[in-house]
Amino acid sequence: MHGIVIKLHGQKYYLEGPADGPNGEQDIPGHEWVQISRNTIVAKHYNTGPFGSANFWSTDAADGELLWTMIGKIDTWSESKAVKYYTEGFVHYHTPLVSVKTGQRHKNRVVWLKHTAVTNFTFDGLPDVVEPYEVKIGTDYKMAPNWNVPYDPKTND
Repeated sequence: MHGIVIKLHGQKYYLEGPADGPNGEQDIPGHEWVQISRNTIVAKHYNTGPFGSANFWSTDAADGELLWTMIGKIDTWSESKAVKYYTEGFVHYHTPLVSVKTGQRHKNRVVWLKHTAVTNFTFDGLPDVVEPYEVKIGTDYKMAPNWNVPYDPKTND
């Protein structure tokens, strides 16, 4: 679903992003998620932007095309975990997880993301975040790598 609510330690959290879900839920544009276990979510990442804007992630892939499949591991950030996750292809962690009840960021949990490209394309969306690059089928080690940046709920975006 787009606008997933993640259940974690008896609380509900969402992934911060635009309120473009079917009922105004917040989420990362172009993503559909399923929570498959307590600490694991999976997703499909399409070439769609906030509120359905076209070709948001790539200008040379078709609008709405499936670009990546993803695995997300809900865990804490530490230097040793960062290295471990990086070696497994989890080069980006999403921040923040936001409490549905309080609107506050989770104090120590992030979602470690592994992007696996299902097609070749140019990633040229988010130019202020990631330098454009050519994506090839397989694990994408260039997708917004922040694995080595410590998580701080007060400053990370």
